[in-house]
Amino acid sequence: MVTFVILVFIVGYLAIALEHPIKINKTASALLTGVICWTLYAVFSHDAIEHIGEQLNHHLGQISAILFFLMGAMTIVELVDAYQGFKVVTDRINTKDPKKLMWIICIVTFFLSAILDNLTTSIVMISLIRKLVPNKQMRLFFAGMIVIAANAGGAWSPIGDVTTTMLWIGGQISTGNIMVTLLLPSMVCLIVPLIYLQFTLKGELGHAGSHDHSQGGSHGHHGSHGHKPIKGSTTMLILGVGGLVSVPIFKTITHLPPYLGMLLALGVLWVVSELINPDMDEADKRPYTAAGALTRIDVPSVLFFLGILLAVSALESMEILHHFSLWLDETIGDQRMIITLIGILSSIVDNVPLVAASMGMYDMGIYPQDHLIWEYLAYCAGTGGSILIIGSAAGVAVMGMEKIDFIWYLKKISLLAMLGYFAGAVIYLLIQPFLAVHHAV
Repeated sequence: MVTFVILVFIVGYLAIALEHPIKINKTASALLTGVICWTLYAVFSHDAIEHIGEQLNHHLGQISAILFFLMGAMTIVELVDAYQGFKVVTDRINTKDPKKLMWIICIVTFFLSAILDNLTTSIVMISLIRKLVPNKQMRLFFAGMIVIAANAGGAWSPIGDVTTTMLWIGGQISTGNIMVTLLLPSMVCLIVPLIYLQFTLKGELGHAGSHDHSQGGSHGHHGSHGHKPIKGSTTMLILGVGGLVSVPIFKTITHLPPYLGMLLALGVLWVVSELINPDMDEADKRPYTAAGALTRIDVPSVLFFLGILLAVSALESMEILHHFSLWLDETIGDQRMIITLIGILSSIVDNVPLVAASMGMYDMGIYPQDHLIWEYLAYCAGTGGSILIIGSAAGVAVMGMEKIDFIWYLKKISLLAMLGYFAGAVIYLLIQPFLAVHHAV
């Protein structure tokens, strides 16, 4: 049975990694993998079915905490976007020097991604550089750097990257600690490629008249509203960002799970969005309500997490992951090496299942909260995904919006991402002993 389940998992995994060549959406593969793994476990296991049901319910509780958290966050961001709240930030950027603009865009992306999340930030920033960088070749470099910046920015914040969020909700890392510990390594991860480009980037931003108007991408629906300013955009921006930032504070004060904080923020925004334009008729108002925003969130990716986390929890319940971690410890030995490899691996396969599997491999009893393993995992899984364009949600979104070629990214950006990844890793491993001493005191 164990062999069967592992086989199903590997086949499912390959189907997810090869989503584009086999033309089957990765959500479908993930859901099938998750359900089949549990079914095999239930049908062929010698354990009592009640026991298996209890395990499933236990895991479902943890999984739904992540899913409701994500859905709340996505809806809030969509709402702010509908009110063109992000334009408040983006309209203030006006420089014509490509190198200077690269620094500004990357630093804005880095910090935005820590507040919103790396996927949303990439989408917002790509929409922005379409206006600022008409020259397509130059824009591809910007897009590649946005992927690196968004992933680096997401890694050090509990709400910035799905993988860091998973570790935070699971209790493996704490808010203040992860921000203090990973801020410097994450910044180095972005600054090293930027410095390299400072000397090698050539070309012009191009002129506004010359760019193609093929503004594809998932956020095309805003074109219909025209460019008239929308009432309440600043209010919604402040409330939305405030709501997202308040989630870790809510968790610290109440000790309740983060998804409740996220749903609280969503509830507040929902009420405000209903009150902002009371005189508009229902049809016109719809795009600006939370109900409208809910129709625009990326539900397939929520179901993708459900499928993946179900599959991983089946492996965990059958103790397959536990045995695998013992085998890794015996073979490689050094946990820092294992996690560095996991980070590189996350550029090939999705980092969500990798982190989910690692969380199942290492026991919190042995590796308590804020242990080197968890902090380093958050850094590696978050930033390692930038090495290939398919390695992170941000990369895949940018690939779709700007039609970036896998091979182009491999040639032009992968080396930069790898330089940043290893530079940040070295910084983390150097400062970690000092920070650990500080914790112990």
